[in-house]
Amino acid sequence: MFKKLFGKGQEAKKEIEIYAPITGEYVKIDDIPDPVFAQKMMGEGFGVKPSEGEVVSPIDGKIDNVFPTKHAIGLKAENGLELLVHIGLDTVQLDGEGFEILVESGETVNVGDPILKFDKDFIQNNAKSTTSPIIITNSDQTASVTFADATNVVKGETKIVDVTMK
Repeated sequence: MFKKLFGKGQEAKKEIEIYAPITGEYVKIDDIPDPVFAQKMMGEGFGVKPSEGEVVSPIDGKIDNVFPTKHAIGLKAENGLELLVHIGLDTVQLDGEGFEILVESGETVNVGDPILKFDKDFIQNNAKSTTSPIIITNSDQTASVTFADATNVVKGETKIVDVTMK
């Protein structure tokens, strides 16, 4: 009530666009070679088979979580959307080797801001796959999730998903 009276705190828009965080080949979530992701146990999303080793923010928001093993970063949008960018599969056991984090928890980022670098060849040789899942970890709080028809994607430029939060 006070927010309306005093004009503060515009309510965050329920709609948000998710862009490709990595340049490469688009992978449907069902085709990610890991049942935890493919069966949407962590949430709705998609994957990218990277052609290079730089990751940018796929949304405007805040860095919510930088995993100590550097293989994944959690982001949160102003409207509550929570997104996990997970580099490769079975990369947690690399214990940070081959990854360079470029951001800190709590940092504000915009679409296209560099957040992580990784050694694609190292991951290809030492992990199950370079295919990198991008997951909406609070999919249960979305009203709709619509995927673009993508094949090859460019980090920070190719819009992949339109999401409306509840």
